[in-house]
Amino acid sequence: MPRPCCCRRVAGPPHCAMFKPAGIPASSLEEVVLHLDELEAIRLVDLEGLYQKAAAEKMGVSRQTLGRIVEAARKKVAEALIQGKVLRIDGGVVQMPETRKFKCTDCQHAWELPFGTGRPVGCPECKSRNIHREAACARTGAGRGRCVRSGR
Repeated sequence: MPRPCCCRRVAGPPHCAMFKPAGIPASSLEEVVLHLDELEAIRLVDLEGLYQKAAAEKMGVSRQTLGRIVEAARKKVAEALIQGKVLRIDGGVVQMPETRKFKCTDCQHAWELPFGTGRPVGCPECKSRNIHREAACARTGAGRGRCVRSGR
């Protein structure tokens, strides 16, 4: 019997949950499911350009495990692109931060908002629009969150 899967840290939910070829209804296409941890691994390694060791630390897994996650993710993405399948992003055993942190560059006020509420227009203290999002944890980029098992 294999070991249970460790909870993997991800930065947050994806902006889009499905990609498909244009002009063809999704209901008539085969589907490939990319898990949230696989999407996070591709984001960290391929988009942000982190070395696998640094990406593994951010996700809370070993470098070898991250390598396997990236390999599986790339294969699924290639399959969807080459064979014209729907790529759905869902599931996995992941830990997401429950809130996002923001900071005003003008007055230095910091505050948190729950995920799913959208980006704030301005600082709640001084109303400045010069705000930026902060990493939840300076060391790893991941914060305290909840472990969610879905879709596996």
